[in-house]
Amino acid sequence: MCINCIRNQVDITEGIPKHATICFCRNCDRYLQPPMLWVSCQLESRELLALCLKKLKGLNKVRLVDAGFIWTEPHSKRIKLKLTIQKEVFTSTILQQIFEVEFVVSHQQCDDCAKVMAQNTWKAMVQVRQKVDHKRTFLYLEQLIIKHSAHKDTINIKECKDGIDFYYGSRSHAVKMLEFLTAVTPLRSKNSEQLISTDIHSGTSNYKFSYSVELVPLCKDDLLCLPVKIAKALGNISPLVICSKVGNSVHIMDVNTLSVAEISTQTYWRTQFQALASVKQLVEYYVLDVEPCGPVRGKHVLADIQVARSQDVGRNDTTFFARSHLGGILNPGDTVMGYDIGSSNFNNDAFDALHRGSLPDVILIKKAYPAHRKRSKGRNWELRQLSKEQDEMVLPRKQDQERVEQDYEMFLRDLEEDPELRATVNLYKANKGKKENDHVMTEDESDYEDEDFPEIKLDELLDNLKLDEGPDAAAAAEDGEEGEDNEDMTMD
Repeated sequence: MCINCIRNQVDITEGIPKHATICFCRNCDRYLQPPMLWVSCQLESRELLALCLKKLKGLNKVRLVDAGFIWTEPHSKRIKLKLTIQKEVFTSTILQQIFEVEFVVSHQQCDDCAKVMAQNTWKAMVQVRQKVDHKRTFLYLEQLIIKHSAHKDTINIKECKDGIDFYYGSRSHAVKMLEFLTAVTPLRSKNSEQLISTDIHSGTSNYKFSYSVELVPLCKDDLLCLPVKIAKALGNISPLVICSKVGNSVHIMDVNTLSVAEISTQTYWRTQFQALASVKQLVEYYVLDVEPCGPVRGKHVLADIQVARSQDVGRNDTTFFARSHLGGILNPGDTVMGYDIGSSNFNNDAFDALHRGSLPDVILIKKAYPAHRKRSKGRNWELRQLSKEQDEMVLPRKQDQERVEQDYEMFLRDLEEDPELRATVNLYKANKGKKENDHVMTEDESDYEDEDFPEIKLDELLDNLKLDEGPDAAAAAEDGEEGEDNEDMTMD
């Protein structure tokens, strides 16, 4: 065959598209490079030529000899290329062909510009985390936020596995939340920023700011074993202490001497340590005898207390002597919660360095009220909660849901049993309608009426008003729903 006949019968450009589309963002002047990369290219530049050639399928089956732009009007939204390719069609026969490809410039908004143009998008985020196996700290922190209205500027609150994320439309609001958290709890934080977009016309840039907050992994009533360096710096206090309070610093107390000290935030993060045991490891004990023996510091009275495990009462005669700060509130016959030091195995280097002969067998923490819990009486108060969204990436399991409910019940019991803790949060009157957990006491249960349980009085509760119920709720209240009180509503 002659060359003209070969060209008439063989088309080496078959399979290569002559028309294609390329995406262009008008806000940032960038082209889309599949799959999701946006690059900035000038007209008739080598970068734009390479981007167009990558859009052509089948070009890898031929040899590209030359490629160049054909001039078009800038406003025509057309990009034309002139390509020269070669391919072996027969044995020792190479055919060369020149053809044109036309690209249509399609306008598409990139992801970064879409975030800028979107309404109600967040500009700053505060991520609060704590590396513990319970939610008690976040439950208490949530009540502090509600009491001081620190969440009024948030546009969204999302609950994650290990904490809470707060989203804001302004950076100043996120900084304000960070300052509030610093004032109420010991923490450390670091901030980062991400460039979202740059306006090449005005020279301005748009950023998103993230503040990562890590809370101290210590909670009230935790058992601590201080490193030697910290114990000496705090007046040579005993290394084995309990956490009595967590404010903007960690308050600790030695139950053997009633010595107290504070661990500042800076001191803790310089020498970090974990809690030796938490409230989930508490053991129930039965008080046999109480003998005051020492000084008094506020509500704490030092006493020698003889106790036995509640599960051992009536089975064996094993008893323990513990020196405790609860001498002023414990009497023989009471129930108390404590840590079983003698039969516990702690994986802690600081604890292993202590002399085992000088360690107590039991460290008592707080008084318990199991008889009152058996009454199953419904609470006449309730707490407000933040409107949080669940993280879609972490689906809660049934075991996790049960654990959260147990943590919440434990937090409610702490509020009932600790007046000082209760004074820092707002409690609201519950609805007067009969609840599912309400229980009518029997004659046997009426014997617990005289128990010294710290009941919550009505003057400690706030009215639960809700001002945005609308006319439907008002009409329903006038129709005779006597089981509900119009003042006992929840305020958003």
